[in-house]
Amino acid sequence: MATRISDAPRVGMVSLGCPKALVDSERILTRLRADGYRMSADYAGADVVVVNTCGFLDSAKEESLEAIGEAMAENGRVIVTGCMGDEAAMIRARFPDVLAVTGAHQYEQVVDAVHDAAPPSQGPFIDLIPQVLDDEGGVKLTPRHYSYLKISEGCNHSCSFCIIPQLRGKLASRRIDAVLREAEKLVAAGTRELLVISQDTSAYGVDIRHQEQSWKGRQVRAHMTDLARELGQLRTPEGTTPWVRMHYVYPYPHVDQVIPLMAEGLLTPYLDIPFQHASPGVLKAMRRPANEAKVLDRIRNWREICPDLAIRSSFVVGFPGETEDDFRYLLDWLEEAQLDRVGGFRFEPVEGATANILPGAVPEEVKEERFQRLMEATSRISTARLAAKVGRILPVIIDEVGEPDEEDGSIGATGRSQADAPEIDGQVLLRDVPADLQPGMIVDVLVEEADAHDLFGVPVSQR
Repeated sequence: MATRISDAPRVGMVSLGCPKALVDSERILTRLRADGYRMSADYAGADVVVVNTCGFLDSAKEESLEAIGEAMAENGRVIVTGCMGDEAAMIRARFPDVLAVTGAHQYEQVVDAVHDAAPPSQGPFIDLIPQVLDDEGGVKLTPRHYSYLKISEGCNHSCSFCIIPQLRGKLASRRIDAVLREAEKLVAAGTRELLVISQDTSAYGVDIRHQEQSWKGRQVRAHMTDLARELGQLRTPEGTTPWVRMHYVYPYPHVDQVIPLMAEGLLTPYLDIPFQHASPGVLKAMRRPANEAKVLDRIRNWREICPDLAIRSSFVVGFPGETEDDFRYLLDWLEEAQLDRVGGFRFEPVEGATANILPGAVPEEVKEERFQRLMEATSRISTARLAAKVGRILPVIIDEVGEPDEEDGSIGATGRSQADAPEIDGQVLLRDVPADLQPGMIVDVLVEEADAHDLFGVPVSQR
């Protein structure tokens, strides 16, 4: 008589916050899948639901609490993890029936809590399933063609508005051979775009004194420049160079060394740099580097080396003590810098941040007025920079392909240029694409039109 293997328990996942938290969710699900669990796409089919929270801002905390409440209402068996995990007492006071609360990147504790809530199937056949280690890939929560590559955890900065070090600890870098092995496996499995993430990519390896490891018969350091150089050597199974996009890059001097790699086509010509402000006074209050004039010179030099370099950043308006002169300084700086992509945020006090006790609180109506002026200025800059691309042929990675039009059968698609990271930047909207076009393909596109955020065009060739 055949042995019947009991149904594997199912786990649902709600992942909130930044890409770094998404990688945490992927690692948790990878471990659970290796333990025999199956994934559930809805609350009804899940034996237990894991909510990976964000706790960076009060607004993000409220969103996380709403997600916990929804999971409790729809399923009732909920485990909370992530950045809000250090506020377990508050979470339990609001949701006394949650099964467990764990902190950020506490993978083992989350897995143990799932085991307690929905024990894994046991048996001589299930036990033969090999364990999948984090560095060997696993469950992906992004489309097949792009993947986040987290190189470190935590941060050594003490910015006055931020509590990330309290939530995720000091900088903890991964071994460079482990990072490169994961990157190689992702590309071999179909990734065409690697997005390098951390809290501070430029500081990678500082905590382990840029420890060397053997890789492909040579010694490589745990250092941003070595990492960038090695990632630039990756090739897809078809022999092409995958896009490698650098995020959360602080403008330390050694960043200059990666720009030539972008000019050579080994790295995607894109830098995500968290400037936050430009006024020296505000930067000092933020406890941020205040060499904004030198940064402008470096940006000009970078673009001389790599004219197609796209720079994105984010800025906070209404920080305590910010004057109208400070804000005008920021606007003037942005006119000089001509950044390609800019995100704006109104200052929001975060429990535990030292900025909360700084003098000179900016009224909410002033914050809003400055925010609108910031968005108007950056939209104008973006419109001009995108308009300059009309008539050019650019490589575009395809994210989604539409259905044929009912009348004429034409097909549209959505993709991104090298200046556009997924979820946070613009898109390239394509017309009249070939019927065999698939997500993940990279095509050459003639840019026909542009607006403040997106490009519009038609494919001219396929790679």
